[in-house]
Amino acid sequence: GGMPLMQALKARHSTRAFGSKPLPPQVLSNLLWAASGVNRPETGQRTAPSAHDWREIDVYVTTADGAYRYDPPTHTLKRVVAGDIRPLAGVQDFVATAPLNLVYVADLDRMSGGSAEDKAFYSATDTGFIAQNVYLYCASAGLAVVVRGLLDREALGAALGLKKHQRIILSQSVGYPAGAK
Repeated sequence: GGMPLMQALKARHSTRAFGSKPLPPQVLSNLLWAASGVNRPETGQRTAPSAHDWREIDVYVTTADGAYRYDPPTHTLKRVVAGDIRPLAGVQDFVATAPLNLVYVADLDRMSGGSAEDKAFYSATDTGFIAQNVYLYCASAGLAVVVRGLLDREALGAALGLKKHQRIILSQSVGYPAGAK
């Protein structure tokens, strides 16, 4: 479903003004599947490529009622924090009020055999693939979206309960455009 790829590419853009209306469950489900869902159940492979098939990027979702980790094999959200930690997902004002922020976390322990340089490069590259999938889904669904690298990784990581082998790469705010009905 959704719009043709060429139209989604033409419509893709960053937006920094979000309405407060939460995303319906089906829209959130579609968004997460587009981001990094399993599209080949027989192998567990996903909608976004991953170097060496490490699948090292975890997608966390922050909303007004808590933070969750997306589990692609079961296509479910696992609560990791109760309460609103959206303001920690970035320094811009809109981050605290966007209905949700996706936080991309690399689990470096899954990157067996990779050098430190490889782990940094491939986790950033793999995050870019996921973020672009989100952009294209948002374009096709009429959602506002912006990816950001400016955030307090230490504070957000502590709030999410991340371990030393987990690194926050980027965050991406998603919601309906400001003024949308």
